[in-house]
Amino acid sequence: MTTKKTRDLTWFPRLLGVATAGYSVAIIANPSLFAKPTGLQAEGAPLPTATAIGVRALGGRDLASGLAMALAPAGKALRTAVAVRVGSDVVDLVLLGTSLPDQKYRAKAAGVAAGWGALCALGYLAAGD
Repeated sequence: MTTKKTRDLTWFPRLLGVATAGYSVAIIANPSLFAKPTGLQAEGAPLPTATAIGVRALGGRDLASGLAMALAPAGKALRTAVAVRVGSDVVDLVLLGTSLPDQKYRAKAAGVAAGWGALCALGYLAAGD
């Protein structure tokens, strides 16, 4: 009986998880990094407290999913972590793509969410059996 030797590609979803976690830490520490590019904070204006809280909550969600992707065992656990990340990106695409204050910000945020979600969906395929 021969065994099929497959290449371990779990590094890909893990790398996406580390990147997600890193960005999350950055926006938790400095919510303006998210608020300005999405139009939630006007240039030169102070960051509203409610906006900072919301961005930090989003960062906390993404930190958890990113760490799960980085640390989950290959196979079902890693696929589940990646699926949660993709689901979060779909929610971001819909909410940010329809709710941000200006069309140019909605389009940009939806594009980023769609792109990141697509990358993570590819990561699902590399998460192992």
